[in-house]
Amino acid sequence: MEGDAAPTADMIRAQLRRLRIAAGMSQEDFGRLVHYSGSMVSALELGQRPLDRLFLARADEVLTTGGLLVHLLKLAERDGQPSWFRPWLDAERTARQLRCFQPSLIPGLLQTENYARAVIRCDDLLSDDEVERRVHARLDRQSILTQADPPQLIAVVDEHALRHTAEHMRGIMVEQLTQLITYAQRPPVSVHVIPAEVGVHVGMSGPFTLARGGDGGWVGNLENQLAGVVVDRDSDVATLLSRWETVRNEALSHRHSIDLMKEAVDSCT
Repeated sequence: MEGDAAPTADMIRAQLRRLRIAAGMSQEDFGRLVHYSGSMVSALELGQRPLDRLFLARADEVLTTGGLLVHLLKLAERDGQPSWFRPWLDAERTARQLRCFQPSLIPGLLQTENYARAVIRCDDLLSDDEVERRVHARLDRQSILTQADPPQLIAVVDEHALRHTAEHMRGIMVEQLTQLITYAQRPPVSVHVIPAEVGVHVGMSGPFTLARGGDGGWVGNLENQLAGVVVDRDSDVATLLSRWETVRNEALSHRHSIDLMKEAVDSCT
């Protein structure tokens, strides 16, 4: 981890070492219990290797921390998000309603691990470690959908996002579409598809997401190739809400959208 995430990552390493020593275990003894070598434990504690989620999960079990180390890792991953994205993460985490339009991809909150990895890996400037960090951070965001009182999420996607014909994507897409159908069949998630026959529509200008907080106010999020913008000015939010209504009206009903997703699965197999 780099940048803003480094202080939190250093704290995790310090806590790991403190807890191990307090338990009276050498690095070799501890390594045997978590199924890692003593030299690997040393490298992780010294920051010579990036923090590993599986290792920390096993460390939590061995040291009976109640999940402390994995929780701290989640905080470090959040700290590692670019500064422009953090306000949106806060809005997303506390939202009571979410409205998401994606013309070319499955929305991040509904992505499988393999699909997310394939999308993130398209950026060839990222190291393997950074790809994995971003994958785990994206999957962690999805926990809002399984919490005790999840927000209502309505997603609209173009049919094009369902159909990737490249051979190497077929298995990934079958898995992704199967999960998307599962999500779409249970509250509080609803997925609607704009069929290809609609052609040109206002949503082709780009993806956007809207979040409604507990106070009833809406904020929006726009992403581009370099960064993103949190939209909170009343007039801009009103424009996004209007465009949301337009793309939602172009989409198929809940039942017909699921039928189309099932047909897309069949076409991949």
